[in-house]
Amino acid sequence: MKRCAAGVLFIFVMLCLVAPCGAAQGRSTGTVLKEKAIRDAVSSFLLDRTKDAGMEIRIKKIGATGDMTVPSGNVTYEFIVSRQWEGWGKSLLGLVVRVDGQIVKNLSIPVEVEALAGMVVSLRPLERGEVIGEGDVALQKRDIASAPGKVCRELDQVIGKKVRVAVRGNMPIRGDFLEKVPLVKYGQLVTIIAENGSLRVTAAGKAKGAGAEGDTVLVENLSSRKDIHARVVDSGTVAVDF
Repeated sequence: MKRCAAGVLFIFVMLCLVAPCGAAQGRSTGTVLKEKAIRDAVSSFLLDRTKDAGMEIRIKKIGATGDMTVPSGNVTYEFIVSRQWEGWGKSLLGLVVRVDGQIVKNLSIPVEVEALAGMVVSLRPLERGEVIGEGDVALQKRDIASAPGKVCRELDQVIGKKVRVAVRGNMPIRGDFLEKVPLVKYGQLVTIIAENGSLRVTAAGKAKGAGAEGDTVLVENLSSRKDIHARVVDSGTVAVDF
């Protein structure tokens, strides 16, 4: 495939897909391109475009083109699509037919492609503020083209997270629907751990912010009265590197 200004360019050289005119053309001179051959070429383009997507691809619709007669010669197809189109869902496919390098037909073909992929789906309605457990979600195969936004593809992306916005039952769960559960709260007393190889130092501290596991929060060292940035380890521990 080659890039062009209008989008993605795909050239399909017609060899055995071209039917000589013969009796079907009467006295005309040229080549009949059968609709089935054109649809097969469109299908080949769509499957080639999505072959590395890691999903189960199903072509649901290819718009009708009808048979067409073109001059005799070397026939090539050029397919043009929007740069933003990922290869699934609905789109309008541009088809340019050339004979010996000369444009003889220019068509627009509506297509619809289904891309099935595993995604995390809610098994029941989830209210704002709930922490998602293993029994609340399942991994199911759905059409990613109909899923809203960037959905979670693995259970560990969801389980243990808190729901930011209410989620309906049987709905794919998006990453921006969720947030980490804070383990350290503002004003909480924590243990500050500083480690460097075999050396380990601890001190009492007070959190000046809230954070989940792995988050960085501001903590006051109660001995030195200095504020430091520390990483949340668990509900009562933060760590600094030195």
